[in-house]
Amino acid sequence: MERGARGFNSNFGGLRGRGGWRGAENRRRSQSCQGRELAVGRGRGGGARGEPLMEGEVGGECGWNCGGLRGRGGWRGAEDRRQSQSCQGRELAVGRGRGGGARGYPLMEGAVGGERGWNLGGLRGKEARRRGHTSGDRRGGGGERQGRNGERQAPQLGFKTLQDISKQEPSAVAITLSLHPAMPDLLKETNMEKNRVELLCLLLSKAFTAKNNRSTVQHLARLLKDSGFFRTTLPHYLAGMWSESNPVRRKQELENIVVILTQVLTIFPASSVEAVGLLLTLLQASMNRLKKAGVNIPAQVAESVEKLEDLVKHVQDRSCEGTLHPGRDTYSLLHSDVPGEEEEQPIFRNIPIFPTPEELEEDSRPSLRSNIISKRYTNTLIYLDTHFRLMREDLLRDLREGIQLLRQNRMELDDTELKKKRFDDVLVYFDVKIGLPRCIRTNLAYDIQFDVQPLKFVRWENSKRLLYGSLVCLSSDNFESFLYATVVDRDPKQVEKGKILIAFTDDSRLKLAGIEKDQVFVMVETPAYFEAYRHVLEGLQEQDENDMPFQRYIVECNTDVHPPAYLQENDLYNLKSITLHKLRVLPFHILKEEAWPRQEVLGLDESQMQALRLALTKELAIIQGPPGTGKTHVGLKIAHALLDNREHWNDSQMLVVCFTNHALDQFLEGILTFLPKGIVRVGGRSNSELLKSFNLRELTRGPSSEMPLYLRNAFRDIHSKMDELNTTIQHQNRRLQCSLNGILADSILENVISQNHWDSLHQHLGYQKRNPKSSVILEWLGLHSPGILQMETEDTNGDGLLGAATDDEMVPWQQDLLHIVEEAEMIQADRIVDDNTDLKFRRNMAYWQCHSGFMQESMLAMNLKEDQRKPEQSEEEWKYQGQQKRKMINKIKRELSKSEAMSEEEETNILHIWALSMQDRWRLYRLWVVRYRANIRTSTVPLEDEYQQAVDRYNELKHEQTRFILQRAKVIGMTTTGASKFRKVLQDVRPRVVIVEEAAEVLEAHIITTLSQACQHLILIGDHQQLRPTSTVYDLEKNYKMGVSMFERLVGMGLPFVRLNQQHRMRPEIARLLTPNIYSDLENHPSVLNFDDIRGLNTNVFFVEHNELETQFKEDRSHQNLHEAQFVVAFCRYLLLQEYKPEQITILTTYTAQLHCLHKLMPVNLFKGVRVHVVDKYQGEENDIVLLSLVRSNTQRKVGFLNISNRVCVALSRAKKGLYCIGNSEMLGQVQLWKNTFQTLKEKDQIGRALTLCCQNHAESKVEASCADDFKQAPEGGCTKPCEFRLDCGHVCESVCHSYNKEHQKYQCLKNCEKILCPLGHKCPLKCFADCPKDCPIRIEKIIPKCQHKQMVPCHQDPEEFICKVPCQKTLLCGHRCDSICGNPCTSKCMVKVMLQLSCGHNQLGFCFYKTMKHDEGPLCMTSCGQQLKCNHACRGTCGQCNNGRFHLSCNHQCKRLLICSHECTEPCTSSCPPCDKPCENCCVHSKCMNKCGQPCAPCNEPCAWQCVHQSCSKLCHEPCDRPPCDQPCILTLTCGHPCIGLCGEKCPSKCRICHEDEVTEIFFGTEDDPKACFLQLEDCGHLVEHTSMDTYMAIDDELQASEGQLAIKLKECPKCRTPIRKNLRYGSHINRSLAAIEMVKTKIRGSQGSIEIQRLELLDTLLSYKISSFKYMEITTILERKGLTTTDLWVIKNNLNFIDRIEKLLSVVRQNTGLTNICEFKKSIDNFLLWNNQPSQKFTEQQMFDMQMELQRLTLWAELIVLCSRAEKKGKHSLIESETQIMKETLGKHGQFTEQDGKRLKDVMEEMKQKVSVTGLEISEEEKKMIVKAMKLQPGHWYKCPNNHVYIITECGGAMEARQCPDCKATIGGSSHRLADGNQVASEMDGAQHAAWSEANNLNNFEDLHL
Repeated sequence: MERGARGFNSNFGGLRGRGGWRGAENRRRSQSCQGRELAVGRGRGGGARGEPLMEGEVGGECGWNCGGLRGRGGWRGAEDRRQSQSCQGRELAVGRGRGGGARGYPLMEGAVGGERGWNLGGLRGKEARRRGHTSGDRRGGGGERQGRNGERQAPQLGFKTLQDISKQEPSAVAITLSLHPAMPDLLKETNMEKNRVELLCLLLSKAFTAKNNRSTVQHLARLLKDSGFFRTTLPHYLAGMWSESNPVRRKQELENIVVILTQVLTIFPASSVEAVGLLLTLLQASMNRLKKAGVNIPAQVAESVEKLEDLVKHVQDRSCEGTLHPGRDTYSLLHSDVPGEEEEQPIFRNIPIFPTPEELEEDSRPSLRSNIISKRYTNTLIYLDTHFRLMREDLLRDLREGIQLLRQNRMELDDTELKKKRFDDVLVYFDVKIGLPRCIRTNLAYDIQFDVQPLKFVRWENSKRLLYGSLVCLSSDNFESFLYATVVDRDPKQVEKGKILIAFTDDSRLKLAGIEKDQVFVMVETPAYFEAYRHVLEGLQEQDENDMPFQRYIVECNTDVHPPAYLQENDLYNLKSITLHKLRVLPFHILKEEAWPRQEVLGLDESQMQALRLALTKELAIIQGPPGTGKTHVGLKIAHALLDNREHWNDSQMLVVCFTNHALDQFLEGILTFLPKGIVRVGGRSNSELLKSFNLRELTRGPSSEMPLYLRNAFRDIHSKMDELNTTIQHQNRRLQCSLNGILADSILENVISQNHWDSLHQHLGYQKRNPKSSVILEWLGLHSPGILQMETEDTNGDGLLGAATDDEMVPWQQDLLHIVEEAEMIQADRIVDDNTDLKFRRNMAYWQCHSGFMQESMLAMNLKEDQRKPEQSEEEWKYQGQQKRKMINKIKRELSKSEAMSEEEETNILHIWALSMQDRWRLYRLWVVRYRANIRTSTVPLEDEYQQAVDRYNELKHEQTRFILQRAKVIGMTTTGASKFRKVLQDVRPRVVIVEEAAEVLEAHIITTLSQACQHLILIGDHQQLRPTSTVYDLEKNYKMGVSMFERLVGMGLPFVRLNQQHRMRPEIARLLTPNIYSDLENHPSVLNFDDIRGLNTNVFFVEHNELETQFKEDRSHQNLHEAQFVVAFCRYLLLQEYKPEQITILTTYTAQLHCLHKLMPVNLFKGVRVHVVDKYQGEENDIVLLSLVRSNTQRKVGFLNISNRVCVALSRAKKGLYCIGNSEMLGQVQLWKNTFQTLKEKDQIGRALTLCCQNHAESKVEASCADDFKQAPEGGCTKPCEFRLDCGHVCESVCHSYNKEHQKYQCLKNCEKILCPLGHKCPLKCFADCPKDCPIRIEKIIPKCQHKQMVPCHQDPEEFICKVPCQKTLLCGHRCDSICGNPCTSKCMVKVMLQLSCGHNQLGFCFYKTMKHDEGPLCMTSCGQQLKCNHACRGTCGQCNNGRFHLSCNHQCKRLLICSHECTEPCTSSCPPCDKPCENCCVHSKCMNKCGQPCAPCNEPCAWQCVHQSCSKLCHEPCDRPPCDQPCILTLTCGHPCIGLCGEKCPSKCRICHEDEVTEIFFGTEDDPKACFLQLEDCGHLVEHTSMDTYMAIDDELQASEGQLAIKLKECPKCRTPIRKNLRYGSHINRSLAAIEMVKTKIRGSQGSIEIQRLELLDTLLSYKISSFKYMEITTILERKGLTTTDLWVIKNNLNFIDRIEKLLSVVRQNTGLTNICEFKKSIDNFLLWNNQPSQKFTEQQMFDMQMELQRLTLWAELIVLCSRAEKKGKHSLIESETQIMKETLGKHGQFTEQDGKRLKDVMEEMKQKVSVTGLEISEEEKKMIVKAMKLQPGHWYKCPNNHVYIITECGGAMEARQCPDCKATIGGSSHRLADGNQVASEMDGAQHAAWSEANNLNNFEDLHL
């Protein structure tokens, strides 16, 4: 071999080589190896497959990248996930990825560095080579060789190499062997020397003992199990092993082989059991031959072989049972006896409950032990570990394997195919969105919406999908990351729509905060009840193995059971309370058997007496109760005796645990009969009214005085906090919800609509003027009344959407079906332990439901949920409009439900939103709604976090409250689910006595975690021959014995137990089916011997045979049999006809799908009260008659779980008087139990193809019923003969023979009534049984007197009162024909369209009735305005919209100036651009600014991220960098395997010089085609630029500023596309300087924040002084409370208020001088002015200010005219000014805008009028007034007048300082503090003063004068 071969480079310590793999995105597993770190990745890159350099090997150029650093060909593993495994200080990073890159291996001793050599600890090149070994080709054939043609060959594993490897630690051996490329070839060898076999066995056994290299060991076992070495070489070696003479070597060889076999079988039990079994046989044969030869086999070896044999047998048994699949190794096995195995596996206390990302890998398989049921456990730690692992695997196996399969399928299938695929392990939901947060008492929950289209086949009311407590996992990135949550609410009606409520786990909730809103997830569900699992798993982890109660029996299985510890001091018991008839029994020593009273005294049979004695005298008692034997009765006797002697166990609590809520209620109701106080039932789903007051939920709501003061105070505080937060969050949620319940009002959307679109939207303000209650947005969306008609017409002629029937309308009417308690419903009821919703929260919800109505009214322009009849509507009109409204609502709902919204780019390009098509209008509206909802969500996030913290505190208080209540109880009742949830409370309460009912159905782990260390007495009551515990994973139940309960296990281990043997339920014919087939003996109590026979049948027990095939139910792969369902339903109806009560009949079935089938066949009106259940949910129940449908019947002859005796036992033992089964006996007969049962039935002819029905009225009539149709031969429960019973009415009963109502008291005669109703001889039209009507309803022809028309009128009705239906023939005043009917008044509004002449002078088409209306009430003129505005653009409004030219619509011409932030201005036609309202795009590597662009950005204060190996920056992110750019080329390798074309420290470009040559070398600057050119990829736009030219380009502005001293303030742009450069580390200094300058400009535009705040507060303070509406007040307040106010915003508000104030003063003057009746027209103009002033689009532009001022001048002159005319009339001088008045009115009322010339002319006219009238307000002449003023010698501003215009004077400064009464009218005059009293004002008519003399500035609020 050539030493020092060129071209190989290994890179340790952080340098980069060429070629190889890119593993930056690879997942890593780091393994520590003697201080060296080796990065091994599986990546996508190209490159040669690198192998380890073994001893004597020479490094080539492609090389390694070790230590996590990058070589130019090594692996990139920087972003890989790591799993660290320690091996004596060494660390090996193993990455995973895809592609065909190099696979690296460790360099062994003797490897020599190549041309560039190794880099070890900073050494490089030749120096490294000098440190290398040079003996590569001389050492055992190891190392890499050159082929004849120079190609490199993989290194081999020679004997010497193997010897060297064997000297290393186990971890190093495992890693080396598993990763060595020659290992697979070595294991393929089938002809191997003996010493090499022994050495390889030594190496493998040593590798298998590696402690912390589980993945590596699994990989090695995978290579080994199917290899030639394992299946050929090793068997040959074992066959000749007996010849080995060296005992030391023999022992070592045997141990090595046993370790190898054990490990391979443990890791791959299914696929290796055959080979291991063969090798074990050979091994045992060799050992036997050695023994015969006198060779001593060490005991340790023999014991290991024996354990291996047990393991093989266990796996083979599973294989024989058909539950072990050879091609699928699901688990690794754990053995409690394998030396050191406990240390090898992770300690179960540290295993996380949720699956980790590593567990979701395809090759991840957990290690499990089987539940030991045939012998004791080795120790308590192994016992706890076993049950923890089984429970955890039961919870997570389906989830883990389902996600693995889903990930695999996502790579192979497209989305459509994936949604159609069914997954066996998990339930998958697509297009999942996380909705609004919901505040519940115990958590912060979230609404979830998922796509229900792929789940149309699911029947949700019966489905077990998404039940309460189920675990779900959500992911948006193919489960690279995920969120865990549990279902907290599931309403079947909502889940049908794809809506549920979930609560995230703590960790996932933190992750949720960082996930983008509206992210789409895939959700998978495992149906396991997570909450119960979680609490049990936590309990197992926390259980101290040294303090576990009853270890002696549970772990050690000791059959010598001691008495309870509390009886050791005193065993004197008093059983008087449980004696029969309260007989007197003296206290006795209970531990002395001879001292016990006789069983007759206690009212018990022999077995019950034994059970009582066992329960009271043994600390662990087991009582088996077959069906009907009274185990609950005995349990209550035991509880009664214990409670009456409670002082023996220190008055502690008794804990009663049951598997189901029903059993718990039953048991506690029994205790209640002798213990009226002291019971606490924990659980929220009790159906018992007797126990209601004992429920924990009720007790927590009891008198607060019973609670400790600290708890009461704490609850009060936390409730107040939660209610406050809930109110706020609910308010926000209601706003979000309202946004989906209809069309949002335009005022609500104002903040999310751009200014130009807002102005454009309100161009139709004329519509608002005509109908103030309408919303302009409805008109824009075509939803106003004419628009609706138009939309209906369009839909009729178009797509028909509006008129299309909804799904509800298309569904035919169906009869209500019987409500069957579905299995899913029962499971959910058992899961819900406690609903912690208190009354206050419910009241809050009621409040919000009420409040939402008010909110919707204020927020929605159209509410889609309103459907109320208006008072003025007739019923017919309401119904007709209701139909139209429903069609419209369906259309709107379809639009709102669409996800497609307009993009912001499209929005920006829109000039006129009224010009959009209706489709685009809806898309734009949806964009606005999205923005509105996003703003609300952002504000809610901190509230949610605060609420969750409050919830956590609340839950802690609930724990304390529960503990306080339970500690005061005598009996605590819980289900197993409740016991797991309240486990920690129970550990604090420490009950001493625990009774477990239905113990044989409870998983062992549940019982373990229920027990506290204080427990001294455990009583298990159940029957393991009925139902057993069920697990989610059947494999665990079957193969790992998880389905064996503690009850059954301890009975099997021989612990003392008593079986009750006298049944009190079933008649003997039924009981005989159980004995001896299931129970060896079962005695019948005398009470069951005298039951009545079942009516209508000839037998009380029967099995109906058939061979009709079943079908499989798609949802859960359950089964249904339609034939059986129809038969059972028909049979049930037959029994009901025999007058059995529905409550006496139960239908049982063995499959949930059959429940669904039965449900569809059972109308509620026929079967109400009949109970229908699956067998598993009916244990512990009984009924008189049971109909059993067994379902299974198929060609494969599969009976499913009908071969399980436990379930069969339950099914056959529920009936008391009658049991009737239907099934395929031929197929079931292959099961021995059923075969025996059929044999028993045949003995009394109780099985056959047909059931015999017997008529009770005709004994000779019998029907053989083999199918449902046969019951038609007994249609009414009798036979087909007629009844012939004579009724009281004289008619004969026409029914066929019926078994019910034999006296016919309830019979209704259906023949026609023969009674005469009226003198005309009309007969009653009703049936005989009905009451005849009082008035004759027969219709006859009559003449209507009013119109002489002939009509069909009811016989009894006077034609005068009848409304004629003939169309009206009258002609309206307008000449058109009336369109009403004759009997109704003629229409008042003619709807014929004619040409109208409008008041403005224009003509247009309109309805005829407008002719009769006043001009101002007519339609809006639609003639285009077109007047040139101040901005020189033409007005785009119409004559009507512009108020006949007085107020023009705001100009909508786009500004499009470039703002300082580089965005275009979106404001329409503005002289000064406002701050940009787009989202700020400034960002850095740390964060992104979330403000609007025009608002100030907070500088990033994180450390600068611009770092590389050569340079680093020490500044903060927002500061200019203090380091120069690095111009060194990047030495990384791209994913394609080619060198990066970027620069050191910069982000690598996505393009490659080789792969994308044309794009990279495209000439722009001129330097791009240089082979050494390096490029930057601009992150903002993605363009590639050559770095030297870009540096020059970026420096241009700096040079310009240096030379000229000035610089344009703007961001530099991409030279190719002009996109602003915001995010780039290299040019960060330039960007930061530009941004700093931009921030200064922003501040100047927006104004000083301090000044703005002062003005804002002043406005808020003075706002109440203005006479504005409450709505306007709220609107302005909302604006002033908004963040980011500018001086422009405040200027607009001030102008708005100023105009309002001046208008109010005008009105005040007019009101004081004239009556309101005379100013109606003036008031309308005032209202119109205020409407324009208050419109949202009012920005007081130059044009708007001009229009408003002109109109205000017109209104001022009009007001002066009104006042002047009023005074002239009072003086009788009106005739003097008639001509001037007419001129004024004509000019003021003319159409078009009031001009300045008009104003000047009218002012002159007004002066003439004043001169003629001599109006001063003083009833004196002008001359007299001048004389008075002159005489007072006061400057102007001292004259005032009272509210009634009486003039007075204030001397001195002229300011009002005191109040008096007017001597003429007694009104208040003067004032205080220089402010006039209300109604007083300056008397301008006296001296012409406009302001008071004391201070003109301070009295600006006083009215100036009429000349505004």
